Amino acid sequence: MKSAATLVQGIFMSIGPVEIVIVLALALLVFGPQRLPQMGRTLGRAMREFRKASGDITGALSFADDDEDEKQSPDDAEAAATARDEVEAASRDEAEAAAPNEAEAAAQEPAAPAAGGPGAA
Repeated sequence: MKSAATLVQGIFMSIGPVEIVIVLALALLVFGPQRLPQMGRTLGRAMREFRKASGDITGALSFADDDEDEKQSPDDAEAAATARDEVEAASRDEAEAAAPNEAEAAAQEPAAPAAGGPGAA
């Protein structure tokens, strides 16, 4: 013999299109054709508000989780600052190393003749 919980679960899990049509027909008979569309609109609005509220709550909880992830411990902040300083120092060193090479290259290139000079036509 099946338990009552299993029986109830089996009944609710086997609701198909025929059962839905029967329930809607009974609702039409009980409430009438004038009141049924109003009840449908009210039910639709309630479902829309519920979805909106649950989405807002989910978004708020997700936002709170993101805030916790962004908080850094003092050790993490110090490590980030050290890494930033090292990157800045390396880029400064590269710029200083490139400056003499550019000066040497400019000195080795022949100067272009001035316009209107002896070779101008």
